[in-house]
Amino acid sequence: MKKRKILFLGESYRADAITWMKGLKEFGDFEICTWELQTPNTSKGNRFKRILEYCFSPISIRKTIRREKPDMIIAERTTSYGFLAAISGMHPIAIAQQGRTDLWPEGSVLLPFKKIIQKHAFKKSDLIHAWGPVMTISMKAIGVDMSKVLVIPKGIDLTLFTPSINNSNKIEAIVTRSLQPEYRHDSILLAFSILNQRGIDFSLTIVGDGTRLFYLKDLAKKLQIENKVIFTGRIPNTELPKLLQQSNIYISMPITEGVSASLFEAMACSCYPVVSDIAGNQSWIRHRENGQLITIDDVEMLAEELIWSFENTESRNNAILENRKFVEENANYDLNMKIVANKYHELLDSRK
Repeated sequence: MKKRKILFLGESYRADAITWMKGLKEFGDFEICTWELQTPNTSKGNRFKRILEYCFSPISIRKTIRREKPDMIIAERTTSYGFLAAISGMHPIAIAQQGRTDLWPEGSVLLPFKKIIQKHAFKKSDLIHAWGPVMTISMKAIGVDMSKVLVIPKGIDLTLFTPSINNSNKIEAIVTRSLQPEYRHDSILLAFSILNQRGIDFSLTIVGDGTRLFYLKDLAKKLQIENKVIFTGRIPNTELPKLLQQSNIYISMPITEGVSASLFEAMACSCYPVVSDIAGNQSWIRHRENGQLITIDDVEMLAEELIWSFENTESRNNAILENRKFVEENANYDLNMKIVANKYHELLDSRK
């Protein structure tokens, strides 16, 4: 039988994309080829170049299709690569909504245009991925054909992210989100400054890199907590489980969220989740039951709830056990990616 080939449109270096492609190779025996924009989306000058490249990309994608002869095309983000897949002339098409709506940033002048191309991408695709229930809300609101939507997270590798026992007598917190403004690391540092003023011992590990790294290092110095805050910088993904297992509280304060693999990883490694009170987190966390939900930028509340979490050991331990069970049942990469791969094979078989 001929090995089936998939063309992936998207940023192939992203952890999310790597998980998706790896799962398809592993559980669907697919061969994967990739196409992505070459202009980095970093500065304003680059943005114009990137838009120009985007305008000419359908020609480049069609060339890739002629050369690679894929059986199927998949794409991440409904408002960018998803739209390119929709106009590629190929079927079947599977697209994934990455954020709560993908219509981001909310004040963007391009929003009306993004709405139009997103609608077209939804209409043309044969399968739409919602990596979690929060993503279906916006889909239903704009009349997407929900029979095409598969609601399932990619999941995480539960053989790597394993539970641990942490009997530390202090808060050992970890943050694993990209150092960008929307993840509100400054609010986290301010909350720990309150803990420090109250004489509460802690260590805080901030994993990753981003545009805010130097600003955050300066802020930690200004708040006089730099000796208790570790900035690891970018680390290989293989080192992440160990860092999570050494921590007892996981903190994530984004202002918007689709489905967070980082949260699942923390839950799998026995970290108690303290996260922002937004729809993407409310899908998985119930306040003071299996984690904490914190109002965005409410530094006082974050400090208080960190203290509550740490002092209520029994509640925290029960949550840790419940969360591991939840991840095993709902976010198991081996099971979930098998379902996704089988769905792709079904799509291809139905077109014979």
